[in-house]
Amino acid sequence: MTPEMDALKVQILPEHQSLPYTVTKPKSKPTKSLILLIVASVTVTLGLLYVFKSNSVLSSGSLLRRRCTLRYSVIIDAGSSGTRVHVFGYWFESGKPVFDFGEKHYANLKLTPGLSAYADNPEGASVSVTKLVEFAKKRIPTRMLRKSDIRLMATAGMRLLEVPVQEQILDVTRRVLRSSGFMFRDEWATVISGSDEGIYAWIIANYALGSLGTDPLETTGIVELGGASAQVTFVSSEHVPPEFSRTISYGNVSYTIYSHSFLNYGKDAALKRLLETLQNSANSTGEGIVEDPCTPKGYIYDTNSKKYSSGFLADESRLKGSLEAAGNFSKCRSATFALLQEGKENCQYEHCSIGSTFTPDLQGSFLATSNFYYTAKFFELEEKGWLSELIPAGKRYCGEEWSKLILEYPTTDEEYLRGYCFSSAYIISMLHDSLGIALDDERIKYASKAGGEDIPLDWALGAILYLILTHPLLITMVNLKKCLALSNVAKYKNMISCFLFNVTLCSKLVFYVTLCLNFDETIGVISFCANYSYKSNANMWRYMCNLLFMCVIDFTMFIVGNVCGGMCIISTF
Repeated sequence: MTPEMDALKVQILPEHQSLPYTVTKPKSKPTKSLILLIVASVTVTLGLLYVFKSNSVLSSGSLLRRRCTLRYSVIIDAGSSGTRVHVFGYWFESGKPVFDFGEKHYANLKLTPGLSAYADNPEGASVSVTKLVEFAKKRIPTRMLRKSDIRLMATAGMRLLEVPVQEQILDVTRRVLRSSGFMFRDEWATVISGSDEGIYAWIIANYALGSLGTDPLETTGIVELGGASAQVTFVSSEHVPPEFSRTISYGNVSYTIYSHSFLNYGKDAALKRLLETLQNSANSTGEGIVEDPCTPKGYIYDTNSKKYSSGFLADESRLKGSLEAAGNFSKCRSATFALLQEGKENCQYEHCSIGSTFTPDLQGSFLATSNFYYTAKFFELEEKGWLSELIPAGKRYCGEEWSKLILEYPTTDEEYLRGYCFSSAYIISMLHDSLGIALDDERIKYASKAGGEDIPLDWALGAILYLILTHPLLITMVNLKKCLALSNVAKYKNMISCFLFNVTLCSKLVFYVTLCLNFDETIGVISFCANYSYKSNANMWRYMCNLLFMCVIDFTMFIVGNVCGGMCIISTF
């Protein structure tokens, strides 16, 4: 599966960093006892390898090249408009995780409303979370449940709530997840930052496109319009203030990324703010009724508002008597632009595109996801030049009577129908009028999937990639490979120092593999260590010390692997 996976990590030992100790050239020749010890080490190692081969444990020279046991992870995305569970299946090949987001190894289910809708009744959140957990359990073998982690990540809808209310809802979900049968810790149910949400979306997009590991300026940025917030994430060559900057690494490439979530600027939250502004205007001027240019003519505000899944407009009936739907694209565009520019006079940076928040000039290509995609798809716009096409489409739609729109789109929920006039104008105001993207700029495309395998552009998929690829086991293996490679430049001239260095590097690796309780991976690590130890030899001294290292690690891991393997077999019954 492409792209070939390397461990994504936060900190990896730089190649130029010196070792934490000095090594000196040996002054004497190996003694007879040392030679005997080496011969014994070689004998034991070859014997162990023969046993493994005879039992078909090793194949094709390395267990890391064979497909290991399928693993599962579950993430519950608690968004503002609904809660969606994602069930992932993945495995390891050649020491690297392999993901398949096709139907065989990936499934998801969304329920409405979002968890934030239970602010007044936190216990109500348990119903939807329980249903999502049951969905996940049906897609994972029973024997794998306790080895499969489950996490709940809440986004902007929950971020809008007061912290005590957030915790009440999270405590309810934690109670459900603790009794689910999955591997779970209380800290795995949390409200994530907007920056994390943007980074996760950026990761899955560039993973799907195969651009992770390439030149940073060749990566693709993400603009995402959610229900409660909007995210802008991309690699910028400008100086970015530290509060807006994140650095991640993939392979040997480091990415400095601008990432920010504009809370309250999501489609639903922005519409609510606009309607409240118009209503306040009506009340303050005493005019009685004010025109709402972002809602099609003839719409009655209290028609079906209580059915709305987003929860933002659940009480819109109170707008009746103060607002009158009078769809007008141009006026709506002006109103939404004013909304986006509120607070700009407080900007403390060189450049603020939305409110008082720093935003560097957008550069490179971009994918516009979530409500950008849904709106463009509804109007059946071409992927190239879709922004310029959105203006006439929005004008036609906003100027149409509500009664005619219902007849023209009988299969579309009224909740979405009433919002497309607003979203068409809001998108132009945000991307073109505020962020400065040209209407004919073909570098920005709307999408819900990307890459040759049509991987969904959902931030939750990026989250699972990040969590797995930053697992300490994988980071340690990458560090081990890099450090062993240093022996090719004659860093190791003392046998004892080399031996201690190798054992130190592998100690954490042994620890994490032991925690995994997976015999296949245990033996795989033996092969990994042996393979790179053998390849790193450039002279007899390093060859002998690496043989010792192989022997010790092989023997230790053989015992640990069998014990852990036995425990896994026993625990299965």
